Amino acid sequence: MAGFGGLLRWQRVLVYLLAAVAVVSTADLRAWGSPTREVVTKIVVEIQRADYEGDRTALKRLYGELKPFVDDQQLASRVRYWRGFALWRKALNGFNDNATTKELEEDLTQALGEFDEALAKDGGFADAKVGEESCLGNLMFLNQNNPARLQELLARAAPLLKELRAEAPENPRMLWVLGAVLWVNPPERGGGHDKALATYEKGLELARAHKGGAGDPLEPSWGEPELLMNLAWSNLNRTAPDLILAERQARAALELVPHWHYVRDILLRQIEVAKANAKLK
Repeated sequence: MAGFGGLLRWQRVLVYLLAAVAVVSTADLRAWGSPTREVVTKIVVEIQRADYEGDRTALKRLYGELKPFVDDQQLASRVRYWRGFALWRKALNGFNDNATTKELEEDLTQALGEFDEALAKDGGFADAKVGEESCLGNLMFLNQNNPARLQELLARAAPLLKELRAEAPENPRMLWVLGAVLWVNPPERGGGHDKALATYEKGLELARAHKGGAGDPLEPSWGEPELLMNLAWSNLNRTAPDLILAERQARAALELVPHWHYVRDILLRQIEVAKANAKLK
């Protein structure tokens, strides 16, 4: 009878456990991890690596691999973000690879649509707005000789940037995009090289301050290497270049991401050529 009593006790425990599982929220299950989340996270990690490696073919493929998850109730906004990110970075790498204007415009427009979808799922998702702003800026560059299209893009980009600066002033990725805007705008329009450099420096400080948190791998946290890269490029291309600082910043970015194709194979070589030319003078 003792064995039978023990069995009854275990049955009661099992009932309690089943009842407890029945009231566990989806958020709790998400926190514990799920096969879907694991697959999406793996693809996101691959997207970020492909971006740094300049592997545009992989970025297109990985964009497609996220398609089965676009309607996931819990992950949809982040899945859409990373699909947009993949095409956005495919375009940015395409500028270095001499991709056609048609391909660049198609990638940026499609990325913009993905960021729109991310915001439809999560209206407060600032990083989706950051992606949108960058895509709009690059589309403006591609359409600089098309006044009607340029005005159409500007009418969307200007208020979005104002909104971002108000809502996410300490987002390092917003500052990365803002720095590029300030770089191309003259001082009389609120821009200038000095302001761009100061913006990148502020972004770098914030990125480093946020570094090392536990974080969700599906939440955007990139920024420190990108800000170092833009600082290096800016110090190379400013009116009075600081080549020593530019090289130091580029190598610091490469320490963080040793497989970064653009910094390793393009930017550092440009800095080395500039240093050699400076010596000849």
